[in-house]
Amino acid sequence: MRRLMLLRHAKTETDAPSGRDQDRRLDDRGHRDAAEIGDWMAAHPPFPEAVLVSHAVRARQTWDIAWETMKDRVAAPQLEVLPELYAADPAQILESIRTATIPADPRQLLLVGHNPGMHEIALMLTGGGDPAAAKELADNLPTSGLAIFDFDVKDWGDVAYRRGRLVLFVSPRLLRS
Repeated sequence: MRRLMLLRHAKTETDAPSGRDQDRRLDDRGHRDAAEIGDWMAAHPPFPEAVLVSHAVRARQTWDIAWETMKDRVAAPQLEVLPELYAADPAQILESIRTATIPADPRQLLLVGHNPGMHEIALMLTGGGDPAAAKELADNLPTSGLAIFDFDVKDWGDVAYRRGRLVLFVSPRLLRS
């Protein structure tokens, strides 16, 4: 069994001072939401053993803030920053999952990335699971949204479209309601 967690970066500023999209930083709400989702993850095992993060500032900040709220309660995961997760389409994201170069062969893997690719891959991986979560996820993977899938496979290379069981979908908005 393998567990995949897809986390979209938290809310960001509209424009980066540099003018480059990948340099956009989290805004105040993004900081709060990243901490809130990190706190939620720390309270709901199993925890990610490895994390793949886009190189974009907002994705790295989302993980750093989430990890800051988790670090006293969970073991440190292996971390790999992957430039190819920035603006990745579902096929690129799936390839990153299947070929992650993390040495320890984790059972629980977290990806921190961007829409539209993260939302599209979440929909494409869903082959069953919680209908309420699927309904909530159908329209959008919002900022700081976390979709959790289980795959009945022995190896990450066997993860495929429509083979995931959507275990849960959570976001700061859902946590507050």
